[in-house]
Amino acid sequence: QLQLVESGGAAVQPGGSLRLSCAASGSLFELYTMGWYRQARGKQRELVALITSGGSTNYVDSVKGRFTISAEHAKNTVYLQMDNLKSEDTAVYYCYANFGSRGFRWGQGTQVTVSS
Repeated sequence: QLQLVESGGAAVQPGGSLRLSCAASGSLFELYTMGWYRQARGKQRELVALITSGGSTNYVDSVKGRFTISAEHAKNTVYLQMDNLKSEDTAVYYCYANFGSRGFRWGQGTQVTVSS
């Protein structure tokens, strides 16, 4: 019933831009927080950006000034605008949602590859 559908990953050159999207569906009255995690090959999954229902945001230091998380509430969708991409941004990006008492959900993941 509670699902996350994400898209937008691609292969780009350094300095390029991508926009990831994640749409939540189901009973959303306890959808409090959404965000993006990423996992590079051989590394732990890390939080990239997060947005709460109150509009507050958090970013990992390495993406501050380059990535922007936003929400389109009418569509129950969050976005991650990624500018000035670097090779170290290469990873599988996973959408994340906190549904309160119903727990967490993960999207299927989308590959972002930055190379020249």
